[in-house]
Amino acid sequence: MSELIDNNKFRQEKLKELIKSLHDGRPVDEVKAEFKKHFSDVTTAEISQIEQLLVKEGMQVEEIQRLCDVHAAVFEGSISDIHSLKNYRKTAGHPVNIFLEENKAIEKLIDEEIRPAIDKYLAGRNQTNLLALLKAAFKLSDINIHYGRKEYLFFPYLEKYKITAPPKVMWGVDDEIRAEIKEFLNYLQEKEIDAAELKSKSERVFQKISDMIFKENNILLPLMEETFTFYDWIKIDEASPEYGYCLIKPTRTWKAEKPSPAEDKKPEKQANAPIGAIMFDAGSLTPEEINAILNTAPFDMTFVDAEDKVKYFTQGKERIFDRPLTVIGRSVELCHPPKSVHVVNEIVENFRAGRRDVEEFWIKRGERYVHIRYFAVRDKNNKYLGTLEVTQDIAPIQKIEGEKRLLDK
Repeated sequence: MSELIDNNKFRQEKLKELIKSLHDGRPVDEVKAEFKKHFSDVTTAEISQIEQLLVKEGMQVEEIQRLCDVHAAVFEGSISDIHSLKNYRKTAGHPVNIFLEENKAIEKLIDEEIRPAIDKYLAGRNQTNLLALLKAAFKLSDINIHYGRKEYLFFPYLEKYKITAPPKVMWGVDDEIRAEIKEFLNYLQEKEIDAAELKSKSERVFQKISDMIFKENNILLPLMEETFTFYDWIKIDEASPEYGYCLIKPTRTWKAEKPSPAEDKKPEKQANAPIGAIMFDAGSLTPEEINAILNTAPFDMTFVDAEDKVKYFTQGKERIFDRPLTVIGRSVELCHPPKSVHVVNEIVENFRAGRRDVEEFWIKRGERYVHIRYFAVRDKNNKYLGTLEVTQDIAPIQKIEGEKRLLDK
């Protein structure tokens, strides 16, 4: 047992030493030769653990990201745990199978459509060939769907198991690829297209996409297959249609079979919920969190129940209309001036009867431009539960111009 522990420790330290040497500028061929001298293979779990350790020791995620392609080149052909994994890759409709099929479709798009279209355009520069190239190239935008599903469905589950460094590194590279695709597509719409520049830009982005496909197929997917439970995959499968699919349309959904005894665990829906938390369709919140969130929202909300009684209203810092606590439990028609009561009653009755779901009005109040919306609140069976009034000062929003991105601050 001690020999096994010592060997694992040696592997970990040696792998860490090799990766650090790459970051210090050591030639890739030298590192690859030393890797082959000490290792015949490496597992995805080991790669993940090393990246986690390097981040904990102070190495910036951006630095790991910068040489991510080099790591893949060193380990290529030596990742050993792919073939011993579960058969999700061949299970039609499973998230793993769909992800692999999307990667095949991306490679096919590049090799069989975009590259030939570039060659044809350069051989005969006319509008027809340019439009054909643009049509093929703009399909690359579908990669946003592929990466989005990975980042918003796969990564949160990895992070649940404390695997945080690989997702951060990969997400950073995803953003680089998005930027390269955008630059390539913009260049295709320039008035003057230089042949050498077109070849350079296209091949650069194709190589980055190809490297990411390798890392997804040989590092990310095996890591998830090792880590995720049967119920994790069910949740991912259920949420996938919301994000859509890249270049393909799955021929069937994954019909999850009964899990094996080893996987037959209760869903972890309640696992991270604190005592007293209220469960929602997506996540859970304590009553304190709910109250604080609703009072922080940048608009006023008032809820009138199915009996037309005022049941709740938010208490934000800057209210548009005063709402004293005494209105709680009061009939909604008694909360409005007599001249507008008939309008309120008509709105509520239309909601109750299912004739309408939304009504809205807008008025000027000094410097404020108040947008008032009423929404019918219904349960999953379409039963009327009440009316929600949402009031917001939209004057500041109307003044917004141009763009301000997250990274602009």
